[in-house]
Amino acid sequence: MKVLLINGSNRENGCTYTALCEISKILTLEGIDTEIIQLGSNAIRDCTGCGWCRQNDCKCIFEDDVVNEVIQKAKKSDGFIFGSPVYFAHPSGRLLSFLDRLFYAGKNAFAYKPAAAIVSARRAGTTASIDAIIKHFTICNMPVISSNYWNMVHGNAPQEVIQDKEGMQTMQVLGQNMAWILKCIEAGKEKGIISPTPVEKISTNFIR
Repeated sequence: MKVLLINGSNRENGCTYTALCEISKILTLEGIDTEIIQLGSNAIRDCTGCGWCRQNDCKCIFEDDVVNEVIQKAKKSDGFIFGSPVYFAHPSGRLLSFLDRLFYAGKNAFAYKPAAAIVSARRAGTTASIDAIIKHFTICNMPVISSNYWNMVHGNAPQEVIQDKEGMQTMQVLGQNMAWILKCIEAGKEKGIISPTPVEKISTNFIR
């Protein structure tokens, strides 16, 4: 089993990375492989809704970042953690543009696989940011993984995040919960319990 951890910060070894590393450490102890993917500091353009990906094997038409790479990795992965710093009370624009394109083009690679959102902040805006990220999961039949508190850490530098004992424990419990769900899914498959058959999506426009 493998979990992809996506760092939506442009700071490769910053606060968000520190939190993701704590989760990765727990997953590794639970016997689950992990990979942390850095989105980097380059600009990531937003989704234009062109629909090209629907006709081209779930591949985004834009080759300016890691979207297509992650879609391919997602097909062979079992769970996901998406992390972001909190800026103006919302996730990084980089991560949101990435998520919009990732789930528009590659949503089939994520269906019925558990995911979690984690955020780091100096002080506030955390719950709104978590909510914005989780909305991508809940249109893709994905179980959402929680912890014993909202999935957040506080600090303005990695050293401060490490001092956030409650936040670090939240990350540890999140890792344990993700491992537990993955093992339950695996045990279910061994007993012949498989994910539901996806239904054809009904799209209804607003009718007055």
